[in-house]
This record gives sequence, structure tokens and C-alpha cells, in this order.
Amino acid sequence: MVEGANDNVTLLDVRNLKMYFPIRKGFLRREVGYVRAVDGLNFSINFGETLSLVGESGCGKTTTGRCIVRAYEPTDGQILYRRTDDVVVDLAQLQGVALKPYRREIRMIFQDPYSSLNPRMNVLDIVGEPLRVNEKMSGQELEDCVASLLRQVGLRPEFMRRYPHAFSGGERQRIGIARCLALNPRLVVCDEAVSALDVSVRAQILNLLQDLQQQFHLTYLFIAHDLSVVQYVSDRVAVMYVGQLVEMADTDELYGNPRHPYTEALLSAVPKPDPRLRAEHIELPGEVADPAKPPSGCYFHPRCRYAEDRCSQEMPQLHDTGGGHLVACHRAEELSLHGIV
Repeated sequence: MVEGANDNVTLLDVRNLKMYFPIRKGFLRREVGYVRAVDGLNFSINFGETLSLVGESGCGKTTTGRCIVRAYEPTDGQILYRRTDDVVVDLAQLQGVALKPYRREIRMIFQDPYSSLNPRMNVLDIVGEPLRVNEKMSGQELEDCVASLLRQVGLRPEFMRRYPHAFSGGERQRIGIARCLALNPRLVVCDEAVSALDVSVRAQILNLLQDLQQQFHLTYLFIAHDLSVVQYVSDRVAVMYVGQLVEMADTDELYGNPRHPYTEALLSAVPKPDPRLRAEHIELPGEVADPAKPPSGCYFHPRCRYAEDRCSQEMPQLHDTGGGHLVACHRAEELSLHGIV
């Protein structure tokens, strides 16, 4: 978390967020159903903190991030964003020109540094494009600003005339980070920002992100599936399953004292550096539930080894089990689950 950040100031408050994609079939392409990619999500991010969103592939993490930056128009729900003047606006209701000021303040770092950069543009054009469009910069002023941004992310300004193919994966991601920082954002959505990088490079990029957070007072929504990375960078962790939030807590609390069986299974797969600390690896039966046809009751119950009859009939509500530890499980208070010490 940013040093001196105010825990009580909520920068982003997501309420009952839904993103349904229509399923069309037949010659007339009629709608026959929906894929519930995000299905009633609720969470908030405080100024200066890092909230990580984790879960298996297809759980809706990236879709959530793209709804927040308004690359997608949400089906329902609210995305309440606090401006610098403390006025709260609902980004989900804004369209067109009304969104432009917030696109400067909410930026995204993409997963694949190879496909997120235009191969026909050099670094000056890539990093300078947001400045040219929004700040109306050009000429020497633009070059000076790009040079400063490259230095801040650990690249030499002389590289600005090169094209993306001349850089390694880690260097390309640094270019993407420089582009993200160009407009002085307040909230950055990191969509699997290090998952495509070598392990040795990941640590460098994570350290860079943390240094930039302190320097520019950034707030991060960190989307990832690698829980060892999440433990290193997060203040709080939210666990998603089939478009819904199943658990959220402070990082140490969630890793040491998970309350949801799905979280326990995810944590059991985290590699342990000490062989004496190896725990049972929990193999989840079956496949992830189909978001187009989710099961009744708790979406996780067909794969849960603690499931009861109630779990298949009644949807659990996200509730506080104490100390801000939120869980959506009927048996959260009675189960004793294993975490990571």
C-alpha cells in the first residue's frame, strides 16, 4: 500500500456488477441464452492499496477489469469512482465523450507484451500516443516527456526510435507500463501483467510496479492466477469463481485462514520452497461450471468435498465472518480449512 494512504477513502466501489454475453444461434442469429461472465460482483478498492483478483481461467477476472476501464459496457450494476474533487460518479452509466476524462485516470496494463504493442510503431509513437491525443504534445516536448517516462520504467531514452521486435518480453512490458503512466493515472488495472514473462523477469516487473505505486500514489487492481505472486504484491485478495466473489480478506488472513473450500484448493497448489511444509494437494473433481448454464445453489457445490444438500439448493450470500473477512459459503463458520503458514 502507498505510504500515507488513507484506508478510509474508497477510490472505486463496484456494486452488483454483471456482464452477460448473448448466445446467438440459427440463421436469424436469435438470442438463446447468455454467458454470465460476471454475475453480481461486489467489492471496493481504497486509495493507494493493491487489491488482487484471483481465480481459475474463465472465472471472469479479465472481464471485470475491462468493465472497470469501460472497454465493455456492463449489463447491470454500478462502478462508482471517486474523482479528485471527492465527487462520486457511476462509470457504468457514462457514454462517449463523458467517459474521456476517466480514461485518463483509469488505465490498463495488458497481459501479453508481444500483442499489446503495435509492431508498426516505434517506442516514441507507442508511449507518446496518449500524450499526443490528450495533452496535445508534439515535437521536442513530446520526446522529452517520453524520455522521462522511459527512464522511470528502467529503459534508456535512446531506445525510443526502436520497434517492439527489438526488445525482450520484460522490456516490452516496461514499454507498456510507460504508456500506462503517460497520463498520470490514479487507478491501474494490471491484467495478468507478469504471467507471460520468465520467472526471473517477473520479480523485476513486480518490484517496478511497487516502486511506481509509491512514487505516483497509484492504486492497483491486480488480476492474476499465480497465488505466489499475489501474496507478494497484495494488500487484500478477492477470489472469484464463475463470475462471483466467493471470498475476500487481507492477504495474510486469507492465506493463513481460508474460509472457502475453493480458496483452500487454490492455496494447496502454491509451490512450497521448504519440502517439510508440503501439504496435501487438493484435486478438484469435474470441470469449472458452465457460466451459460450454472448449477443451482452454490456454483461450486458439484466440485466441493464439503458440500451438503443445502449447498445444491440455496445460493450462499457473501457475509462477514469477522474482521472484514468476507465469504460466500454456508459452512464457512464450521469448517477448519488449511492455508499457507
